[in-house]
Amino acid sequence: MSKDFTIRRATYRDTKAIHEVLLAAFEEYRDYYTPKAFKDTVLSEEAVKARLRQMKVYVAIDQKEKVIGTIGWQNVSSKEGHIRGMAVHPVRQGKNSPAADLLRQIEIDARSEGCSMITLDATGVLQRAQRFYQKQGYEQTGKIGDYFGMVIYEFAKKISKL
Repeated sequence: MSKDFTIRRATYRDTKAIHEVLLAAFEEYRDYYTPKAFKDTVLSEEAVKARLRQMKVYVAIDQKEKVIGTIGWQNVSSKEGHIRGMAVHPVRQGKNSPAADLLRQIEIDARSEGCSMITLDATGVLQRAQRFYQKQGYEQTGKIGDYFGMVIYEFAKKISKL
């Protein structure tokens, strides 16, 4: 099946669309999130702009140039990159989803910057996302944290350097 989307670096023009994708992707989980955790997950447009300044953010866009997915990452040490804000619009989840391509783009970036490991966190309610990450080679590290009153699990994947 040919892909009907492309992955590109996000720009400030994508701010509203990124917010909308995050909201659409996480709305079904709103009642399971604490208000602060939901606010930190579904970024306001101003928070998206801040993330664009602090991290490398990518978007998946369809053939009509509509943002259908997003992901961000940053170096947290000389060898570790950390992913934040991965989301795919619900109508594009599943078959022909850009999710795996978004992850691969981050892995390519991280390798090129000398990282040998990528980490990400997932709340306990995101069981489907956790299964997806595991299929992509991410494993739970055993590190469990508190995310604004919610349990959050760390996942990691070793990546070979270029």
